[in-house]
Amino acid sequence: MKDIFTTADILLPTDGVAPETWSVVACDQFSSEKEYWERVRSRVGERASTLNMIIPEAYLDSIDEQAEIAKISTHMKEYMERGNLREIKDSFVYVERTVTGGGVRRGLVGAVDLEEYEFSSGDAAILASEGTVLDRLPPRVRIRKQAILELPHIITFIADEGCTVIEPLAAKAGSLPTLYDFELMEDGGRIIGKRVSGSDAKSVMAAMRNLHEKSKTLMIMGDGNHSLAAAKAYWDEIKRSLSDAERETHPARHALLEVNNLYDDAVAFEPIHRSVFDLSDTSSFLKAFEAEMPQGTGEKYNVQLISRGDGQGASKAISIDISAACIGDMIAAVQTFLDNYESKEGCRIDYIHDAKVAERLAEGENCVSIILPAMEKSEFFDTVAARGVFPRKSFSVGHARDKRYYTECRKIVF
Repeated sequence: MKDIFTTADILLPTDGVAPETWSVVACDQFSSEKEYWERVRSRVGERASTLNMIIPEAYLDSIDEQAEIAKISTHMKEYMERGNLREIKDSFVYVERTVTGGGVRRGLVGAVDLEEYEFSSGDAAILASEGTVLDRLPPRVRIRKQAILELPHIITFIADEGCTVIEPLAAKAGSLPTLYDFELMEDGGRIIGKRVSGSDAKSVMAAMRNLHEKSKTLMIMGDGNHSLAAAKAYWDEIKRSLSDAERETHPARHALLEVNNLYDDAVAFEPIHRSVFDLSDTSSFLKAFEAEMPQGTGEKYNVQLISRGDGQGASKAISIDISAACIGDMIAAVQTFLDNYESKEGCRIDYIHDAKVAERLAEGENCVSIILPAMEKSEFFDTVAARGVFPRKSFSVGHARDKRYYTECRKIVF
C-alpha cells in the first residue's frame, strides 16, 4: 500500500533566530481583533518571523493584496539566503503542545500526498471536514504561486483508537533528539518538537498503512481546510504541464501538516461562534432566526443569541433549542439562515473562536452574537460519513490560542 503520510525535508529556524518571535498563531485567528495582531507586530519588530510570511485575515479588508504577496515572497527568499533556516532531512517532527487547561496535545508533522486528498467529494483517503468556500481559494493560491516555502497551520485527524501511530513516540520521547522547546507568545502554551527519523519514522509509516487498511478514509481535516484546499488547487493547476516522472517528484505534490489522534485526551473540539454586525434592526433578526430554525423530532441543540437589542442597556441572551439529526445539520441550518439574511439585508458576519469575545462584540450596537454548542468527539467521523462535510466554520480544535502556530517550513519549488 502506498504511503500517504511521509517524512519530509523540514526547515526550522537556526539557533540565531528567537523561536518565541519566529512562531505566530494561524492567520485565520483573532480575525476581528486587530489589537491582537498589533501586539504581535510590536513584539516581533524587525526580527525574522513567520508573521512576515502570512497575511492575518484581520487585515484582508484593508491591504493591497498584491503588495503583501510580494513582501511575503521577498521575506522567504531573504530568510533562505541569510541562513535563518536549517534543514532537517527525511524526518517527521513529534510535537507536544501544552494547551489551555494544562493538557498536552501530541501531534506529528509530516507531508501528505495531495493526490490522495479531495475537498469536493467523499471518495479519497484524506477528506475535508467543512464546506470549502471556493471564493476563498484564489488569494491563497496566488500566495502559494509566488512562494518558495510553505508553512502550515493545518491539522488533520486520524481515528486511531488503538493509539498505534503517535502514542509510541510519546513513550520514547525522552530518547528522541530535541529540535525546539519554548513558550509560544500571547499565552499560546509550551511547545516541544522532537526529530523522528530512521527506524522510528518507518514504524510510523507502517502504523499509518495498517490504519489505512482498516478504513478507506485515513484522515479528516481538523484545521486549515482552505489552506490544504489551496495547496491542492495549485497542484492540480501545475501538474498539467509536468511529465509523469516530474509529477512523482515535484515538491508541490505534497503539503506539510500536523496529524493528531482524535482519541488524544488533549484534543478538544470548540464551537466557532457567529457575530453579525451592521444589522438595521436586531429585534427583527432575532425573530426571524427563531422562526426559521427547525423544530420537532431529532436531537436538541441549544444555542444562545446575545444582543443589546435597541442599543440601550446591557446585552441580553435568548436561548433557543434547534432540532436536527446531527450537529452538522444544526450548524447547516444556522449557516443557511445567516447566508440568506446577509444577502438580503447587507449585514456582515464574522466567525469567532472564543465565546467571551463573541459576547463582548455583542455589547456593540447593531450586533447579535450566536453562541453555538461544542461537538462531541464521537460525532466527528460519524457526521462526515453520514452527511459529508460539515458547513464551513463548524468547529475549532481547541481555543483560539491553542491553534497551530507556524514553526516548521518546507520548500515547494525545486
